[in-house]
Amino acid sequence: MRRRVVVTGLGVVSPVGIGVDRFWNSLMEGRSGVRRITAFDPSALPTRIAAEVPDFDPTAFMDRKEARRNDRFVQFAYAAARMALEDARLAITPANAARVGVLIGSGIGGAITWEEQHRILETRGPDRVSPFFIPMIIMNMAAGVVSILTGAKGPNSCVVTACATGGNAIGDATRIIQRGEADAMIAGGTEAAITVLSVAGFCAMKAMSTRNDDPARAVRPFDAERDGFVMGEGAGVVVLEALEAAEQRGARIYAELVGYGVSGDAYHITQPDPEADGASRSMRNALADADLPPEAIEYINAHGTSTPYNDRTETLAIKKIFGGHARRLAVSSTKSMMGHLLGAAGGVEFVACVQALERGVLPPTINYEHPDPECDLDYVPNVPREARITTAMSNAFGFGGHNAILIVQRMA
Repeated sequence: MRRRVVVTGLGVVSPVGIGVDRFWNSLMEGRSGVRRITAFDPSALPTRIAAEVPDFDPTAFMDRKEARRNDRFVQFAYAAARMALEDARLAITPANAARVGVLIGSGIGGAITWEEQHRILETRGPDRVSPFFIPMIIMNMAAGVVSILTGAKGPNSCVVTACATGGNAIGDATRIIQRGEADAMIAGGTEAAITVLSVAGFCAMKAMSTRNDDPARAVRPFDAERDGFVMGEGAGVVVLEALEAAEQRGARIYAELVGYGVSGDAYHITQPDPEADGASRSMRNALADADLPPEAIEYINAHGTSTPYNDRTETLAIKKIFGGHARRLAVSSTKSMMGHLLGAAGGVEFVACVQALERGVLPPTINYEHPDPECDLDYVPNVPREARITTAMSNAFGFGGHNAILIVQRMA
């Protein structure tokens, strides 16, 4: 028999708030974190807006020396992990260290460091490239540094599945606990890729919104006038524990993670399968893993990127799996407020899902103004909604056809 897995700690670094309370309050206020880019001069780009994390001070979480030798995506991961551990009141000691693991992924990794060090190479020569360059850019270093700084000596790994990363990391960490290889896992996703090259690359794909004159209204998932996503940054990390371990130490339990489903589109490097085969199969797999009928799901925190293809395909996938129940489901996209956090999206949005269960309120999809005939579900438009739900689903999809679905349930 596999062990039951529960969520006991939450940590968030987001464009709309650092810490769960500030993050949640911003979602409830429908506050957008999208602004003109400040990390570099975006004047030459078609898209000049992003959802940056304002006023982040890594030295509030790690000492100055550690902060200097870690890329921003690692700083975000450690900050979120520390908050999650503190929230869980889980102390890592010599007695339990080998039973606490880390699984944190990133879609892009140390993009900021990569570009900075390339400029140094070009202008000052190869002998001035930092000796920390390689460990600062590799994606596994978020999990590595969290392990080093917290003392967690259990299973330690990294997931890289583009924008499905956070969902896969939490799901894979759940499997590790279910198999008995750890009693607790620190899991999630992190990203800090708002750089001139990254933004230029997404602009070249024509995937991003160009609503530069009205940043707060640029991200409009499922709206007929959506014109692309807006890049965000941040980290979402949770503490997962075996139910018996959490109960033994008297931990507060937010919810139980009851289902995890994955699939591959096998269709295209960037576009989702227009028939929604992969997305729908991952939802079906998650329901089967949870041993739940589709009617048990009351709320879906959608991937909802605000791109024409993704929103249409995700809506179709929901209809395929839920049938008539799709009309009774509440579906919302918190990306409408914080942009697309890429590899961190699944982690941050899972936290939002857990908080919706905990607080009995569904976060809205802001900027929903023009109904799209192909996106015709209940998207919780513009204002939060009180709803005492029991079971919720969190969707994450990534370039390359990666699909990761999590189902979380209130404890009886």
